[in-house]
Amino acid sequence: MNYVAPGWLQGGHAQTIWPALYGRHAHQAFRQLGKRYQRERWRTPDSDFIDLDWCPQLPTDTLLVLFHGLEGSSRSHYALAFAEFAQAQNWGFVVPHFRGCSGEINLAPRAYHSGDFEEIAWVLERLRQRHRGPMLAVGVSLGGNALLRWAEEMGSQAAWVLTALASISAPLDLSASGQAMGRGFNRQVYTRMFMGSMKPKAIRKLDQHPGLFSVEDLHAARDLYDFDNVFTAPLHGFKNTQDYWQRASAQPGLAQIQLPSLLVNALNDPFVPASSLPQASQVGRHVTLWQPQHGGHAGFAAGWPPSHLRSLPEAVGGWLRSHLSSWQTTASIKGGSHG
Repeated sequence: MNYVAPGWLQGGHAQTIWPALYGRHAHQAFRQLGKRYQRERWRTPDSDFIDLDWCPQLPTDTLLVLFHGLEGSSRSHYALAFAEFAQAQNWGFVVPHFRGCSGEINLAPRAYHSGDFEEIAWVLERLRQRHRGPMLAVGVSLGGNALLRWAEEMGSQAAWVLTALASISAPLDLSASGQAMGRGFNRQVYTRMFMGSMKPKAIRKLDQHPGLFSVEDLHAARDLYDFDNVFTAPLHGFKNTQDYWQRASAQPGLAQIQLPSLLVNALNDPFVPASSLPQASQVGRHVTLWQPQHGGHAGFAAGWPPSHLRSLPEAVGGWLRSHLSSWQTTASIKGGSHG
């Protein structure tokens, strides 16, 4: 990816914040897409629910699935940018929301986390059962790490579900990113923003399930490490934050992936230290690394203010599109296996 940030938008923080605040307002199409989503609710095996937002269906055989980031949704700037791209390609597009992120608190004594590959597996399998054509997936930030964990766990079976996937700005080493988020500007700005959203949700979860965790410890939490120790780790089967960050990180298993996978990480991403990113020797032959100098965290804005966000979906979407020809081979093998 040959992305170069515009001269007026310098530094990883600016390239992260500007697109998130103003990028979605740059295009009339963005505003219209947000209004045109069609919501579908699925009941989960544990008697909970997830909400999926679909772009109006087109006569297409290709479906693009986007998994959002921490506290994101179908209306996140990157989701709208990919929705716009998908519509231009005449692809179907859907955003499955992680639990609690669709505007309504979920029911079960759980939420979501960076290694939530079981949830992704259930969603993708159900989509695969109802969609006959090729499926592509994009995961952004937390969603990117979780999607990669799914590919690692699935091994060779992943190619029976997806044709290719892309991970964008994923914190592949959760410990490195967690530590970075607990320092300086990151702590004062981004961490405060996330905590301002996640703590009230946790309180509502406690109202649903009294005694689930200590409300005093939650109020005392000042960063993601503390929050994960009180809430995320114990609710999802991890011993503590350290255990969660270690077991949920995609970085150690990248060589196990057997599905065409693109990993996009800007070297100036404030959330993901460049020193924590994998090198080509650390990933398998199915993994492609794009590590541009600029872009921030899920930013990649281009043009004059208010800028546009087409650069990222066009580059990533083009890479995904290049793998669609392999669907015919996979489909023919599937057909033969049932003959």
